[in-house]
Order: sequence, then structure tokens, then C-alpha cells
Amino acid sequence: MSEKIPNIGPKTQAQLRQIGIRTHEDLARFGVVDAFVRLKRAGFKPSLNALYALEGALSNRHWTSLSVEEKQALVSEANARLEALKQSKITVMPVRDVAVPREEGYDDGPPAVPDPGETAAAPGGADAD
Repeated sequence: MSEKIPNIGPKTQAQLRQIGIRTHEDLARFGVVDAFVRLKRAGFKPSLNALYALEGALSNRHWTSLSVEEKQALVSEANARLEALKQSKITVMPVRDVAVPREEGYDDGPPAVPDPGETAAAPGGADAD
């Protein structure tokens, strides 16, 4: 069952539920920065105030009582985690226009059919006049 997490507004509370954080204990288990990163990865756009509110909820105080140093540390940790996630995503592009080495004696199939616009040679190898 879901319970109201202290210091968290209804919008953020609903978003947290969607990523599996329903209780204060869930938030403590995941951690503030992990919860914030999960919100971002789920496609939500949490503000820094949401990050601060998560910390306030965990430490049982209002987010405005966080010191500047605490806020900076949270932002730095969140940015580092997000950057690490971005760096870990390796994009593999398909290779194009690369000649595939053929084994000796490899048969590519039947000979190509001449274009209909090409003139065919007369029987016997000589051009007809």
C-alpha cells in the first residue's frame, strides 16, 4: 500500500509511485539521488526542488532548510550519475559501404543478364551488315 511521503507534493508522489517508490522506506532503500535519476530516466522532468524535497523527506525536514553545501553536493552527485549513465550508452552504428572479402573460388551466382538496351552479337561472332 502507498503512503504519503513527508515533504513530497502530489505530482512528485505520483511519479515516485510509477517508478516503484511508494513509501518512506522505499525512498531510504533507493536513496535520494537514485530516486531522482530514476525519475529522469523514466521520462519525467523533476526539478532541483524535487531533488531537495527527496533529501528533506529522507532526513525529516523541509527542503528549504538544506544548506547550500548540501544542495550543491546533491546536484553534483546527481549530475555525475546522469553523466556516467550517458557515457555508458554505446551507440553502435551499422557499417556501410564496406567490401566483404571473398574466399578464393567463391561463386557469386549466375552471370549478370545484359541490359535490354544493349545490342546482341550476331551468331558466329561477327556483326551482321
